[in-house]
Amino acid sequence: MAVSADLAKLLDREYEDKTLDEIIKAPVDALAGVSAEDAELLKKAFHIKTVGDLGRNKFFRAATALVDLTDSRK
Repeated sequence: MAVSADLAKLLDREYEDKTLDEIIKAPVDALAGVSAEDAELLKKAFHIKTVGDLGRNKFFRAATALVDLTDSRK
């Protein structure tokens, strides 16, 4: 089953037409609103280099799970 999504608002312009595999391998600053300086801080603090690293990071996943649980109670 093919799935399509408009990711333009989530990504910098140069990454809008990339495949999901390419986006996951892209540097964190491929995400709209994440600067090169932000990406460097994530790299130093958490060893996060790619969008995939960010999405798989145990601390960010734990925070997301807690927010989702809280929101689901409303």
